[in-house]
Amino acid sequence: MSDRLPKTFEEKLARIDAIVKELEGGTVELQRATELFKEGKTLARECEALLKSAQTQIDEATIEPQPAHRSGSSKDEGLDDQIPF
Repeated sequence: MSDRLPKTFEEKLARIDAIVKELEGGTVELQRATELFKEGKTLARECEALLKSAQTQIDEATIEPQPAHRSGSSKDEGLDDQIPF
């Protein structure tokens, strides 16, 4: 891995992809494979947290504002649709 740690979701995902390719190559020694696995697992957790945060932001942005509730009902104010006869 380079000296610079991946910061963005896309960088983390690209690093996970590189780790998977290296492990699938089948020529990695056990110690290195263990290190790569740990790194990949950490990055996967970080990506999951970023996705959850993004989902929360999307959910909050798409919530329809609720109309303000009035203290009295329309019936109390004489605004109901019933004809008084």
